[in-house]
Amino acid sequence: MGRLDAVDIGSKKLTVQTEFFTRPSWRIETKVYLGGALKKVYTEDLASTPPAELQRTVDTFHQTKMEEIVNGLRRLSQ
Repeated sequence: MGRLDAVDIGSKKLTVQTEFFTRPSWRIETKVYLGGALKKVYTEDLASTPPAELQRTVDTFHQTKMEEIVNGLRRLSQ
C-alpha cells in the first residue's frame, strides 16, 4: 500500500513516495527526492488507525505533503 508521484521542477525531478509499514508498528513514511537524492523523510504513526481507514489515511497524508512541497517550491521560485 502506498503512493508515488513525480513532477518536473526546473531541470530536476521531484519524487514523493509514501509507503505503509507494519513493523515494528503500523506507520507510513513519505520520502522526498529531488534529482534522485533523498532530501527529507516524514513519518506518521498509524497504530491507532482502524484498518478500514488505512488507504484513505495514506492517500491524505501523501497528498498533503505533496501540496506542501509544491507550494513551498513555488514560493521559492517567485
